[in-house]
Amino acid sequence: FDMRVSKVEACGRNKSKVFLEEGFAFVLYRAEVSDWGIAEGEELSAEAYGRILQELLLPRAKEKALSLLEVQSRTCRQLRERLTREGYPQEAAEKVLDFLAEYHLTDDAAYARSYIAANKGKKSVKQMEWELLHKGVDREMISQVFEEEEPQDEQAARRYLERKLRGQRDISDKERAKLWAGLARKGFSAEVIGNVLGEIEREA
Repeated sequence: FDMRVSKVEACGRNKSKVFLEEGFAFVLYRAEVSDWGIAEGEELSAEAYGRILQELLLPRAKEKALSLLEVQSRTCRQLRERLTREGYPQEAAEKVLDFLAEYHLTDDAAYARSYIAANKGKKSVKQMEWELLHKGVDREMISQVFEEEEPQDEQAARRYLERKLRGQRDISDKERAKLWAGLARKGFSAEVIGNVLGEIEREA
């Protein structure tokens, strides 16, 4: 079905945001807006929209996603959000994610394994879980990867204390309370905090 263009809004030096009656649609170069006859109040045929999607938006979204993955690995949600921020319609973002998954270029489980391997011994399980959830990794998948990786909270908490204390071992009650609070904010359990603080104090 045909759609009506409700607004064409300049963005950046040479691009325009195109809005349909349903809301924001996509971003094109201004010359392309002109070439396709896109103007406020005019109809955009379903055929034209489909061609714009296939010929312009999908190749660019794919190229953008691949360039992002060259810099660093990302979850599906991170890629989807980035493509959306760049002005690609949801339909284009989903097709690109399907393409990347087909060629095993995105894998949230592999991302989680890599993230946990890089951060275990530095961050608590709870903190890593929260950060992975925030990045869009499924909770069940995170639990499964944690079972495989077996991150060590006490090692991570010990490293945190070593950074804070810098060799100091005689800790006042006030300092102990501050260290406890800091570890708790990082997501370490009371049991882990008590164990590592006890070890530090026994070394004094």
